[in-house]
Amino acid sequence: MALYLIELTATTADRSAVEAAISEVGRQAAALGGELIESQVTGDLSRVYVVIEAGSCAGLSLDREALPGISSIAGPDEVRLVGAGIEEVKAAKRTVDYLVEWDIPADIGMEDYLARKKAKAPLYAKVPEVSFLRTYVREDTSKCLCLYDGPGESAVRRAREAVSTPVSRLYALDRGPGGETE
Repeated sequence: MALYLIELTATTADRSAVEAAISEVGRQAAALGGELIESQVTGDLSRVYVVIEAGSCAGLSLDREALPGISSIAGPDEVRLVGAGIEEVKAAKRTVDYLVEWDIPADIGMEDYLARKKAKAPLYAKVPEVSFLRTYVREDTSKCLCLYDGPGESAVRRAREAVSTPVSRLYALDRGPGGETE
């Protein structure tokens, strides 16, 4: 089974539309014999990141008709999980504070990315108030999503500086109406 990332952009900050879109992606993944692994929603409810595990995404019919309230859909794109095991992610079901997107330069391939990640990871200790949780890196290495817990955006940026890795976009994540991440 492979992991796939689907990125959704919402038309408005409508929690019920975001929840419905996540449910529909999960429903379609299950119909393919797959599973919704996790979803992360930006604090302003404008962007939704969904990771599914499936043998293939060929049967997904993700279009705006199937996802009312969603203005654009990117993916599914195959991703690799780095920094955590899939069973750990499935079991955790915990909240996450921040998501960082990095548009990886074209000259960095997967092996280079993984070697860099392994070499730089110990440097996170320089910013102990931030916890690196995991990364999803696209198999084409055009982008990665890194998930962190931390006290604020400036601390997450310091952690990225400690590992000499840029931030293309940084989002505080929604904790839902009950204080939990969607």
